[in-house]
Amino acid sequence: MSKEPFNEPDKTSPPWVQHIWNAHLGGSSQTFILHGNVNDLIPIKKKTGTAYAMLPEFLATQLFGVWDMVVYYDQVRGPRALTSSREKLNKINRKIERFLGSVEELKSTRGPAVVLTLLDRFFEKILLMESDRPSVALILDYAHFLIPSTSISHTSRETASNLATLLNWAKSPYFKRVSFAFCLISERLNDLNTAIVQNAHITKIEIPFPDTEERLRFIEWAAAERAFDKLSDFDESVLARLTPGLTLVHLQGLMNRAIRTGRRINESDLKGYKKYMIESQCEGLVEFIEPKHTLEMVVGHEVAKKRLREDVDLIKKGRLDAVPMGYLICGAVGTGKTFLAECYAGSVGIACIKLLSFRSKYVGETEGNLEKIFKVLRVMGPVAVIIDEADAMLGDREMEGDSGTSARVFGQFATQMGDTTYRGKIIWFLLTCRPDLLPMDLKRQGRCEVHIPLTIPDTPEQIKNMFLSMARKNGIDITQDDLPDIPDDLKLSGADIEGIVTRAKRLALLSGAEDVEQEHLRHAFTKFVPSADTDEKKLQLLAAVLECTDISFLPQEFQKELSTGKGREGILTQFRDLKQSLERM
Repeated sequence: MSKEPFNEPDKTSPPWVQHIWNAHLGGSSQTFILHGNVNDLIPIKKKTGTAYAMLPEFLATQLFGVWDMVVYYDQVRGPRALTSSREKLNKINRKIERFLGSVEELKSTRGPAVVLTLLDRFFEKILLMESDRPSVALILDYAHFLIPSTSISHTSRETASNLATLLNWAKSPYFKRVSFAFCLISERLNDLNTAIVQNAHITKIEIPFPDTEERLRFIEWAAAERAFDKLSDFDESVLARLTPGLTLVHLQGLMNRAIRTGRRINESDLKGYKKYMIESQCEGLVEFIEPKHTLEMVVGHEVAKKRLREDVDLIKKGRLDAVPMGYLICGAVGTGKTFLAECYAGSVGIACIKLLSFRSKYVGETEGNLEKIFKVLRVMGPVAVIIDEADAMLGDREMEGDSGTSARVFGQFATQMGDTTYRGKIIWFLLTCRPDLLPMDLKRQGRCEVHIPLTIPDTPEQIKNMFLSMARKNGIDITQDDLPDIPDDLKLSGADIEGIVTRAKRLALLSGAEDVEQEHLRHAFTKFVPSADTDEKKLQLLAAVLECTDISFLPQEFQKELSTGKGREGILTQFRDLKQSLERM
C-alpha cells in the first residue's frame, strides 16, 4: 500500500499541524514528539460548527480522522481505539482483537514494556499484509513515564527496552513508506530520554500557547452569543489582549465562572486570576509581582533613573527594537536593587515575574523547570523578569560536581537571554551584590546590556528623602519636619532606613498611637545601630563600580577617580587586594 497522508490542513488549522503534515508527506519522519502546551484545548471542526477538545481527541478526529486505525495508550489501561465514531470504534476493535487479542484482556495489560512488545508484533503483522493494509496512528500519552530522562548507567532494563522499541519504529524504512505514524506526548522535552529527543529520525513539534487571535476566537465561542457586557467589564478583544500567558483551559475557567455565577470579570478579579494561573502553570517556580510603585519612589541615582524612564517611554511607544535586552543591577546589600527593578515594571505598567528556586535534586528536572518557565515568558511579553542573587541562580559553563546541571542551566539562560526575537518582550533584571561572579557571557552586550551600580545615599539630603520614600512605601505618614538631624558623615543604606521607619511604627503601636509621631521616629533613629561597614561591603561596592557601563551612573567620587590617576586599573587593584585579603581570612 502506498503512502496516503491525511487530508491537507486548511487555513484554520494550527501551524504545528502543517509541520506534521509536511514531515509525514515528505517521508522525513513518521515519529513525532508533541511537547509544550499539550494539555490545552484545540479547536476541532464538527458538522454543527467549531468545538474544542484535548490534544489526543484532536489528533484522532482531525489530524488522523481519515485513517483506518487510531490507537491510544496512556499506561492506565491497555492500548485502545480512539475515535468519535461508534462504527469506526467497532471496526478498530475488531482489528485489535484480530492481531493483539481480546480488548478486555488488553485493559489489564498495564506493563508498558509488554504493551510495546505487543504493539511491535501488531505493526509487523500489518506490514506483512499485501492488500487492505490499514493506515495506523499510535498516540502514546505521558511518554516521559515510558522513556524518562536518565543517564545510561541508571537506565532500567524496562526503560531500555521501551527506548529500543521506539527508536526501531522511528528509523524503520518500512514504516516511512506506508501510512504509519507515532505521536509521543510530553509537556517537557527535558523529561524525555535524550536518546529519543536527539534522534535524527524523530521530529519535535512544540504546541504553543494561544496567541491573541486564538484567545479571542475562544472567548467569542465560550460566550455563545450571550451579551458580553453582562459577563465582563472588558469587551472580547480587550480581554483577549489582557490574557497573554493564559491557556484556553484557563480562559474556559474564567468564562465559566462569569457565566455560572453572574459575576462579571473585572480588573481586580482578572489580575488575581492571572497571577494564580500563571504561578500554577509554572508549578510555583515563579512569583507574579504587581508593582505598587514607580521610579518616582526611587531616591538618588538620577542619571540611572533618567535612562530607565527613557526606556519605559520607548516601550510605551512600541519601539521595542531600541530597548535593552536586560539590566544588571548591582551593589552592596541593602541598596535597593529589587526595589528599583519593581519600580521600573510599575512605571511601564507591564507584568513582573520573579524567579524562585527552580533547581531540583532529580536528574533533568531543573532543566525541565526552566523549559516550562521560558515557554510561559515567551507568550507573556512584555514582561520584566527579576532574578535575585543571579550569580548563584544562573550557573556557569565551567561548574562541576552536579552532573553538568549548572552548565546546562547556564546554556539555557544564555540562549534565551541572547534571543533578540524577544527584545523588549522579555526584559531581564539580574540582581547581585557580586557581579564579578556572574559569567561574562550573561553580562555581555546583547544580553544584559545596561549595568547600573547602586550605592547608599551619600548626603544628608538624600538620606532624608530616603526616609520619606520608605515611609510612603510602608504606608507611614511622616513629614520633613518629623525627620531628625542627619550628621554629614552618617552612612545608612536604604535597608537601614526602612528598618528605622518600621521600628518607629512599632514604637507608635506599643504606645497606643496609630500614627508615627516625631518622638517615635527620633527615638528609633537614636537607638539604631547601623550594620558595620565591613570589608565585604566595600568589595561589593568596588565590584559594582567595575561593572558599570556608563560612568555617569556613578557617584562623583568614583567618576573623578575613574577619570584621573590610574582610573579603572586603580579601582581594580583595590578590588583584587581586598578580595585576596578576605580569602585569606
